[in-house]
Amino acid sequence: MMRQRIETIGTIGCLVSAFGLGACGSSGTNSGPGGCKSGGGMCVFTAPTDSGGKSVLFTASGEELAFTGYAFPPGADGDPSFVDGWQIDFTRLLVTIDKITLWDNPDLHLTDQSLPPGNLVAQLNGPWAVDLHKQGPLMGKGGGLETAVPIAALAKQNLNGDKPFSTASGTRYAFGFDLAPADASFYNVNLDADALGDYAQMVTEGCAVLYAGIATFNGGDDCSPTDPEFAKFAPPPPAPPTVMSFRFCFKSPTTYSNCMDGSNPAPGINANEEHPRGFAFKDNQSVIAQVTVHTDHPFWESTIHDSPAHFDQFAAQTLGATGPVTVTLADVVGVDYLAFTDKAKAALPFRSCLPTSKYPMGHYDAPAGQMHFDPQAIGKSTDPATGFRDYHDFATYNQSTQGHLNSDGLCAVQRHYPSPQ
Repeated sequence: MMRQRIETIGTIGCLVSAFGLGACGSSGTNSGPGGCKSGGGMCVFTAPTDSGGKSVLFTASGEELAFTGYAFPPGADGDPSFVDGWQIDFTRLLVTIDKITLWDNPDLHLTDQSLPPGNLVAQLNGPWAVDLHKQGPLMGKGGGLETAVPIAALAKQNLNGDKPFSTASGTRYAFGFDLAPADASFYNVNLDADALGDYAQMVTEGCAVLYAGIATFNGGDDCSPTDPEFAKFAPPPPAPPTVMSFRFCFKSPTTYSNCMDGSNPAPGINANEEHPRGFAFKDNQSVIAQVTVHTDHPFWESTIHDSPAHFDQFAAQTLGATGPVTVTLADVVGVDYLAFTDKAKAALPFRSCLPTSKYPMGHYDAPAGQMHFDPQAIGKSTDPATGFRDYHDFATYNQSTQGHLNSDGLCAVQRHYPSPQ
């Protein structure tokens, strides 16, 4: 596959039309701060062009895993994988990006990233509908096979008198964006005909993010009862199918603000932040700010970042199914994340199909006994605004933390649905 190392050259240019994503326009800002206002249906998407120095190109990526999926067994020790033996292959990963914002003074509040960073100096409104499963024309910020798709560009502070962005040493601008509910009026960045059908359904259901794909159990002998090195999984018959589709509609509109720059190797402003907040402009070339959506978050066994990922908790809800089966978030409504059961209400044991010395399940004394996930300080509640009612709430909460800047730059998260903040 041809890829462009865009961030290493001074001019991005009109690359997008060559890859069939649309015609290049002159402004690269779509319709500016007004956004898509067609009154229903697609607005004309003009792929952004490079504005040179003191400008920024906004891109989007689901990283390499959005289009390669999670292989099992993993190709090499340490490769991202689902510890319980499931291979995950995406067919669609649809998101709606909106309200890209830039603020001055990202370090205004040294110890609290979530507080407003300063003055809002620029904003571009979508919404932009993007299929992150499709490869883009640009190299992504995470390297490897990761690609990104351009969605907008900006060369002035459009909420601050159209002033140019400062390139003075030490000047950084805070970055934020929304993952918003699918909207009937939208810029179609790269959705094909099939994806447009899914997107229309997202509008009807109120989804902000849609995962669709195939899960295949490939644990094999590594999860057999005769192998003492691994935690075992031996449900009573009938067992769940070993191949199933999944369709997860996350109704979780979220604002990501004052994000750290995952591509900046400098230390963060305090001990709790890995990277500096925001990004700096350059005099002689544009910079890239990549909206990055991590795909593993909904499957974590804990609300701790980068917890091991599992699929058994979903698969167990298809127990006894015959023929093609699709698991959805509706299947885990009412499922207790502190004591997982299968569809027949039998206790679901933990399973690890990988050596725990290399792939620790991490947050428990041992990956044994009844499967249970760790909510940390968030308790159970009948009110979703104050706690988790069930695994549906738990998975959605973790999914809502998936937005980042430039690969691994964590953002302050503000949820716009009933959820603990």
